[in-house]
Amino acid sequence: MARAGLDKETVIKRAAELANEVGIEKITLKLLAENLKVQSPSLYNHIRGIEDLQKEIMLLGWKQVEKSMIDAVICISGYDALEAVCRAFYKYVIDNPGVFNAMLWYNKFQSEETQNATKELIPMLYKVFAALNISKENSEHLIRTYRGFLEGFALLVNNHAFGNPISIEESFELSLQVLIAGTKALEGKEDKPCTT
Repeated sequence: MARAGLDKETVIKRAAELANEVGIEKITLKLLAENLKVQSPSLYNHIRGIEDLQKEIMLLGWKQVEKSMIDAVICISGYDALEAVCRAFYKYVIDNPGVFNAMLWYNKFQSEETQNATKELIPMLYKVFAALNISKENSEHLIRTYRGFLEGFALLVNNHAFGNPISIEESFELSLQVLIAGTKALEGKEDKPCTT
């Protein structure tokens, strides 16, 4: 039942697809092996176990979303760039709900490998905020704020937690504009956002 040409990239890619189809929590090595038409022990040639597989899916997700966000700011700047990176992140995690759930465990696997998964993303975000005349300290707070909004909103959407029939996309856009307005209030300020 061994499959010629099977490599780690193929294993992780199929696992990510399965995560989106059935949920990251439902993936087992047995299920993955069946999908790849191999015996479960064959997977150990490419991964060390289920936790390693989850880590690899998480790394793949952050690498893919990093590319999407960086591509989104090509030839644009200012608040257009900030909005573009937010929309790129949101679209990716809505389109990849299982991978996104793995991505939420980023700090669980804190290592040089996880740092490298976003080595271009974080500096790009600092550049976006610097171009808006936002101090480095305030930029650090804002990166957390935007991440909290984007991940939290997407998590609720992916879990069908919004019961009100009004447009979710309109709610997302309105919320993003509220954040943008708040960001504009920090232009040129070196103080912390909250000094009380």
